[in-house]
Amino acid sequence: MPVNTRNLRFRSNRVADILSLYHTELDPLYGPHEVTAMAELLFEGLLGWSRTRLLASRQDTIDQSDLLRLHWALEDLLRWRPVQHIVGHTDFCGCHIEVSPDVLTPRPETAQMVQSLATATPHPTRVLDLCTGSGCIAIALKRAWPDAEVTALDISTAALAVARRNAEANQASVEFMHADLLDDSLRLPMGAFDLIVANPPYVLRKEQAAMRRNVLDYEPHEALFVPDNDPLLFYQAIARQASIALSPDGLLAVEVNENQAQATASLLAKAGLHPELHTDFRDNPRWITATSR
Repeated sequence: MPVNTRNLRFRSNRVADILSLYHTELDPLYGPHEVTAMAELLFEGLLGWSRTRLLASRQDTIDQSDLLRLHWALEDLLRWRPVQHIVGHTDFCGCHIEVSPDVLTPRPETAQMVQSLATATPHPTRVLDLCTGSGCIAIALKRAWPDAEVTALDISTAALAVARRNAEANQASVEFMHADLLDDSLRLPMGAFDLIVANPPYVLRKEQAAMRRNVLDYEPHEALFVPDNDPLLFYQAIARQASIALSPDGLLAVEVNENQAQATASLLAKAGLHPELHTDFRDNPRWITATSR
């Protein structure tokens, strides 16, 4: 049955006109470069079009059911719903990762850290991912090192459910643990891991004003924020666990708040580790590696 398009924003089903309307409506919110990337994701995720097909078919038309999908996607984007939530997944280091309001959407900066570890780190045999969320880090590292034993931990049962589905979908054998990193009674095995990696909550509450609604309204706050008066809360727990659970030649890798990078490095040094600060593709301090000796 034809779809009644009288109430749709679109007045044409030509691809070029659809893309033009996306930019007209969304550029003021996101900027033209990001809108172009969003449109490519939507055409691929909702219609199955590759980027090459989209570039070559701008004068083509789409049917009304596909037009309706793109209409509702536009409405969602105007409400700041993340494009990854609209299509239901994102790419992370070549892995197909399901995302939802139960987990953080993986960031390119996190992918850069993981890719750096995968190419520069001696092949570890035992890996631990703290605050795993969607499981993206653990899964990507398991894919990089198929023979490694990878364990991932999170406090959220909802996040762990997503992570387990992602591991299965990516054929990555990861052991998931439900545990609270901040619980003083948590006891990890002594010297059990060659690599411990973590992307913990590190955004201060007062930094909310600078954040977009597609993060604030749609991503789990417990995975984002720390108290203003205790910004290194999770790193204190990570340092405590790493001092016990890292093997003698082990490596710790943590993503950090760029405004707390030096303070985090100092904390790790006081815990007896030897930190090195790394910058991301924007030249901001983004992650720290630390050796146990």
